[in-house]
Amino acid sequence: MARSLVSINELKPDSIRRLMHQARVMKEHPRDFRKAMEGQVLGLIFEKPSTRTRVSFETAMVTMGGSAAYINQQDEKLGQREEVRDVARTLSRYFSAAVLRTFSHWTITEFRRHFKKPVINGLSDMEHPCQALADFMTIEEKFGDVKNATLAFVGDGNNVLNSLMLTAAKLGTHLKFSTPRNNRPYKKVIDLARQICKKTKGKIEECRDPKSAVKNAQVVYTDVWVSMGEEEIREMKMREFEGFQVNRNLMKHASKEALVMHCLPAHRGEEITDDIMESKRSIVFDQAENRLHIQKAIILYLLEQGEAS
Repeated sequence: MARSLVSINELKPDSIRRLMHQARVMKEHPRDFRKAMEGQVLGLIFEKPSTRTRVSFETAMVTMGGSAAYINQQDEKLGQREEVRDVARTLSRYFSAAVLRTFSHWTITEFRRHFKKPVINGLSDMEHPCQALADFMTIEEKFGDVKNATLAFVGDGNNVLNSLMLTAAKLGTHLKFSTPRNNRPYKKVIDLARQICKKTKGKIEECRDPKSAVKNAQVVYTDVWVSMGEEEIREMKMREFEGFQVNRNLMKHASKEALVMHCLPAHRGEEITDDIMESKRSIVFDQAENRLHIQKAIILYLLEQGEAS
């Protein structure tokens, strides 16, 4: 089976560090990689709308001499008109690799079984690995070593938090999180991350409230409260997340020099206030830029490695 990136757990700690290092090199010397993907075509198969994920992958391929083909599945999910395995087998004859952005993680794992080339998880209901890698690349840029920063996540226990926990655990970082009771991350992901921490000396800490989570943290991270596909339960979730907004009052409990992260898109005035988004503490758009660089490194890593040993 071709090497892929469907879950952070597939990467060893050293592989994560090498990816972040490669991304920094590609960020500093982009012209050195102008022909790295010459003749290669990356398929983008998306069930969900996208700005950063689509554009960053397309830009990555074009600036490395390759190309990208976008397949819009927003009106019809993979597997509805044609079985996932049949789509995967067909597209493996056309593409060098594929990025999937789906509602169900199962769709990606099923696609991977039948697609004979690298598959990248561009977002599923379980994980968002490219985002987490870009985030830790950004933290490393700001603090020199990710172990120098305690990361506090406040908000929805979603796919982003799942990938952040696994990445933090792999890199031996301290991550604290606080979510409403009905919006905790998957227990199996928490347990897996804590199991990994036993080897790496990282720490995954669940806190009873947002103030406890951000206390003395160097990085405060949030995400939207209502994800795509949850519009019908918006009002209920808005009530549940009362008190979880990242604002001036909450930031008073963090480290004085604490930085703020958000994976975007942001609903200003809900999970984060406008003044915090626009403050000097915000490194939100550094994160967004680093999606491009880490994904260039991921593409290079997967397509250069070929078959996994």
